[in-house]
Amino acid sequence: MELRTLGYFVAVAEAESVSAAAAVVHVTQPAISRQLRQLEREIGVDLFVRSAGRLRLSAAGREFLPHARAVLRQADSAARAARSYAAGRLERLTIAAPTTTLTDVIAPFLATLAADDPMPTVLESDPHEAYAALRRGADLAIVTERPVAPLASAPVAVLPVWAYVPAGHPWHAAKVGLPSLVEQTLLVLTPGFRPRQILDAALDAAGLTMGELVECSNPQVAQALAAAGRGVAVVTDDPRFDLRGVEIEGRDGPLRIELFAAWEPGHHAATSLAAFAERLRDFCVDRYGADVAPPR
Repeated sequence: MELRTLGYFVAVAEAESVSAAAAVVHVTQPAISRQLRQLEREIGVDLFVRSAGRLRLSAAGREFLPHARAVLRQADSAARAARSYAAGRLERLTIAAPTTTLTDVIAPFLATLAADDPMPTVLESDPHEAYAALRRGADLAIVTERPVAPLASAPVAVLPVWAYVPAGHPWHAAKVGLPSLVEQTLLVLTPGFRPRQILDAALDAAGLTMGELVECSNPQVAQALAAAGRGVAVVTDDPRFDLRGVEIEGRDGPLRIELFAAWEPGHHAATSLAAFAERLRDFCVDRYGADVAPPR
């Protein structure tokens, strides 16, 4: 059953005349008649009642007509989508990112999308699952370590690792050193989180160890405990619960976490994804200031 034949059937059904349909589809009347007979033989039922030189739909034809129209609409939609893919455009965009990045970066960024931007779908993924999400069909993954080949990637932001304290806490300096930090009860994330790994690496480099600590599996919980006066939350989230963020000074400078966008280089819209990553970078600069801009 060919799409062209279904198109002839719909044209004749709407015109109630082979000659009128032939003028619409620019095909000779005998050719259309042959195609209609072939279609009827394929499905095993008469689609038209022929009388007095005119055609009208049979009962089966009336029931078959909406199905034929639906197939033609779907085929037209598929053809438009294929042309869009060939031009490197995106109709839909699936983004995989860690929870904190989704909440503080991706969701606010999506609020700035224009009507002609692709429809986004967001997947919450563990940082270690981001690459698997790409293999499962995600278009773009936001990760906290520089992706390796063969993935294509672009830096998005370099954000501080904060020490969050309540407003009444004695720290008033813009930064706090690691020796002072480890004297506090630290509300840290579990070792699988990148901020915790950055803190552990900085302490190892300085030859320091944490004293009293409380491990949290969620950064907002760590901030909530800090707001309750239970310690200092070391996370990268935006501030909550009226906490104040203090930058942490390590041996080699302030502690930072990097964000990268990664995608498959063979993606049909690789150029569009690169442009989208650039827009996300610019959004982070607008949101957090020029200090978070990564090297291009």
